[in-house]
Amino acid sequence: MTWSTSLVDMQEFSVSGMDLYLQLANSEIGPDKVEVVIAVTGSLVGLAVIAVLLGILWKRKGQHQGAKKSPVKLEELPLFKFERLVAATENFSESNKLGRGGFGTVYRGMLEDGQEIAVKRLSRASGQGLDEFMNEVVVISKLQHRNLVRLLGCSVEGEEKTLVYEYMPNKSLDAFLFAPDKKKTLDWNTRSNIIEGICRGLEYLHKDSRLKIIHRDLKPSNILLDRDLNAKISDFGMARIFGAEQDQANTRKVVDMCVNEYQCSGYMSPEYAMEGLFSEKSDVFSFGVILLEIISGERNNVFSDDDESFSLLGHVSTHICLGVYTIYFHLDPTICI
Repeated sequence: MTWSTSLVDMQEFSVSGMDLYLQLANSEIGPDKVEVVIAVTGSLVGLAVIAVLLGILWKRKGQHQGAKKSPVKLEELPLFKFERLVAATENFSESNKLGRGGFGTVYRGMLEDGQEIAVKRLSRASGQGLDEFMNEVVVISKLQHRNLVRLLGCSVEGEEKTLVYEYMPNKSLDAFLFAPDKKKTLDWNTRSNIIEGICRGLEYLHKDSRLKIIHRDLKPSNILLDRDLNAKISDFGMARIFGAEQDQANTRKVVDMCVNEYQCSGYMSPEYAMEGLFSEKSDVFSFGVILLEIISGERNNVFSDDDESFSLLGHVSTHICLGVYTIYFHLDPTICI
């Protein structure tokens, strides 16, 4: 179509940095037509602006969700070839097994250069999926403290997901504390040092790190011991990062876990095990149970006594309420103060 007369700019609009001009032939414009044209034009441009804004919001939402799904890029972490870990652990042999956690088995390994490592291999049958695995990677990769175990890298190949940690030659606290032949090496000074180490690690997680982190699975098997029997908190698969102003959260998953499986084992606070409510106090409760075990040398969940208490914690609580309890009732006789 061609115009034989001059064109007149009826309206000018700016949308997303672009100028939009509406032009009509001068001869086509009458007094009544001008009002109609302006009204129609305004409506069309308004719709165009709304469409552009919706498009921008949709794009930003997609970017935000993408960032939320992938809080950390695996490329930013040291990656190990799975075959290298197979060789280091002698094909995950039983002789190299260090222990088993809620989500997988930990093996001792040795790299080609002689460096000893601990390899946590995620169990396919466990309840831990990629989310929990990535959660552990994200949390521990951002933490640096002498009383926290150090992450060296990870491996994700097909269905095989593994974490590589620094090796702790003395394994975990429970391996010493509840073994008659080993607990004798834990004199009071050593136990006191272990207690202080756990406290420092928790204080760092709750207050001093860049992130506020609730561990949620603190127990003796997750307290590792180095060559000098210094405590290092490990296993952050259940850990939760809190916001700066957040002091409590809720989860249904742990409630279902405690109902369907015997995994709570006396270290979880009642409100966490029964209602899924957790906070810094949840870790403090767990630490209190561990403290009793360190002092007494007895397991909380296998304790038995004539008063029919089902746990060490229950026994102590009963005697405190009766006003007849002193710490010497359960002081480990192997301790030399």
